[in-house]
Amino acid sequence: MIGLRVLEGDGSAVSLGTEDGRPLVELAGDPDAPPRPRMSTGLFHLALLLPDRAELARSVRRVVGAGWRFTGASDHFVSEALYLDDPEGNGIELYRDRPRSEWVREGGELKIGTVALDLDDLMAQEPGGDDAGMPPQTTMGHVHLNVADLDDTEAFYAGLLGLDVTARGYPGALFLSAGGYHHHLGTNLWRGAGAPPPPPGSVGLREFSFRLPSGGAVAEVRDRLVAAGLEPQESGGALRVLDPSRNAVVLAPPT
Repeated sequence: MIGLRVLEGDGSAVSLGTEDGRPLVELAGDPDAPPRPRMSTGLFHLALLLPDRAELARSVRRVVGAGWRFTGASDHFVSEALYLDDPEGNGIELYRDRPRSEWVREGGELKIGTVALDLDDLMAQEPGGDDAGMPPQTTMGHVHLNVADLDDTEAFYAGLLGLDVTARGYPGALFLSAGGYHHHLGTNLWRGAGAPPPPPGSVGLREFSFRLPSGGAVAEVRDRLVAAGLEPQESGGALRVLDPSRNAVVLAPPT
């Protein structure tokens, strides 16, 4: 329905990606996993970035044709997005970016907001024809987390990991990125300020990854984490560390 392709799997886990074999999501199955409590930190949504409006419209047609319901459709000024939940309640965003020339900055920050998406205008771009699933240009555009405290979140992701804050003005949220993008990471307090982490092994996010430009960049982040008193786990040149809300993030070198 989403259009991702099964790349590999062993019965307990499956890797999903694009038609050209690039992995984007790994699902791990556990029939005994407890549900994630609503008022807890964790995944708000993962966001698949489509290359253009035509492919976003095609994705909408695919989801609707499968009988699944969207939970939202928004124009965020920097992007156009539709939202849905998977069968276990994990949030998914399908979106396309507006050209950077259309992004507006106010007071040094990007203007990110929410107004209703013009679905009729979007679907007028749907190209029809055969549907080959997610196009190879699809990427994991960003991940959005429920967190317990925005100041602690900024200190970790900006102060230690080195991301740039792009917007603070959206109520209850903080957006961060690298390279001038509108956001590679969204964070919010919408499950409650001070929300606890879910019980270990709950349904939801196990970890998410940032691919850094070099092994040296990974080493620099490791040094900052250690200097701050954290103890990242190291494996295969990558680091795994928990953020202040107990979300696990992996920092990996280039493939």
